[in-house]
Amino acid sequence: MLFISFSLAICHELQQCVATNAQIAIIANKVKGFGINIQKYCIFFDLHIKNAIFAHFSMQILQQNIVQNNIARNCYRRMPAEWERQSLVQLTWPHEQTDWLPYLDKIVDTMTQMAIAIAERQHLLIVSQYVQETEKWIRQHMTMKQWMNTKIVEAKTNDTWARDHAFITVTDYPLANIERTSQTADTDKLPNNRLPVSNEEQSPSFKALLDFRFNGWGKKFPYKHDNEINKQVYGRRVVDGKYENHEDLVLEGGAIESDGRGTVMTTQHCMLAAHRNYPLTKKQLDQQLRERLGAERIVWLHHGKLKGDDTDGHIDTIVRFAPNDTILYVKQDDTEDEHYEDFLLLQKELRRLKTLNGKPYNLLPLPFPRPIFDSNGKRLPATYANFLVINGAVLLPTYNQTANDLRAYNILAKAYPDREIIPIDSRVIIQQHGSIHCLTMQYY
Repeated sequence: MLFISFSLAICHELQQCVATNAQIAIIANKVKGFGINIQKYCIFFDLHIKNAIFAHFSMQILQQNIVQNNIARNCYRRMPAEWERQSLVQLTWPHEQTDWLPYLDKIVDTMTQMAIAIAERQHLLIVSQYVQETEKWIRQHMTMKQWMNTKIVEAKTNDTWARDHAFITVTDYPLANIERTSQTADTDKLPNNRLPVSNEEQSPSFKALLDFRFNGWGKKFPYKHDNEINKQVYGRRVVDGKYENHEDLVLEGGAIESDGRGTVMTTQHCMLAAHRNYPLTKKQLDQQLRERLGAERIVWLHHGKLKGDDTDGHIDTIVRFAPNDTILYVKQDDTEDEHYEDFLLLQKELRRLKTLNGKPYNLLPLPFPRPIFDSNGKRLPATYANFLVINGAVLLPTYNQTANDLRAYNILAKAYPDREIIPIDSRVIIQQHGSIHCLTMQYY
């Protein structure tokens, strides 16, 4: 009874005060000192007061949890495969101060479809510069179940590409069911006798959230606000894991692809591009990626750059891992297309590639969409490889090309037979040179 009375008294004081920074600090510390669950009782607060209290605690939380490049070595770390069990997916919401302004209504509609598909199956985190507007819109379009799975966090944003500014998660190697895995893999050939990873395994005992520096894909676009989103998200305690500061290295989530078993793929033209990590050499970057992501090897691809791609060639636009040693990749069959020679060389690279066990990969080619151009006649980087895997489903970008869309659908259904394939028209997304995967980031 005393606890409830004190809680309501604090809420009343917050509602009545002018809420200057000094008052917020004093009252927030009262709440903390009395042991009140601030997130539970903040439903009584005005939005601006709630945000002020969260902001007051953000730096304290970070100071308690940040690991300054002190990578934990008490367990094997790895970057999980995307098809493993996820805790949530992050979206960063568009607004009129971004480059989406000319087609803001269309991109909001598309991202709402994505949000609904995600929140139907797992938790969804939305980062928004205008929380009240976003919340009002989302609640109008979601069911109660979907809304209950959704959290919205306020932060200033430059753009919407969560894949590249959000945390990258690494975990330990949880123990697998030895009896089951011994029938499906030769564990003696796995690195350090690690056991294969599957969706049915227990949750990892260690999770780290790696905060790399985002610099607008080599300082091409404004990025200051987006590079600060992770700290604000972590300060609100809406993501689970140990914060690790890796801002001495520029790395975007779309630049790397993991099979969850020790292999991480990237592209040389992206990682070695100017204004990212110069003067680090390929050898030095290889070592940095292996150490920070816990990879046994980094596979560097040298071909497969899409026209209109302003990321310098992210891996998630051309090649993706899938379960059972499978690789999905974009294949151009039109010998007259400007991509033909480069993507033929990419296919040859992939055919030479072997698993860590020395076996060839199962290669599944995705179709190349017919050319799509912007209003200025410049080709846009449409690709079926930029899909998102979530719990129980795969979100597939489509481009109103019936034959190609259906072909891509069938190939993804073959790679992910246990998941529902959800087509989402992505023609508006590629107007800003990305697609579904670029707009999202999964957490484990």
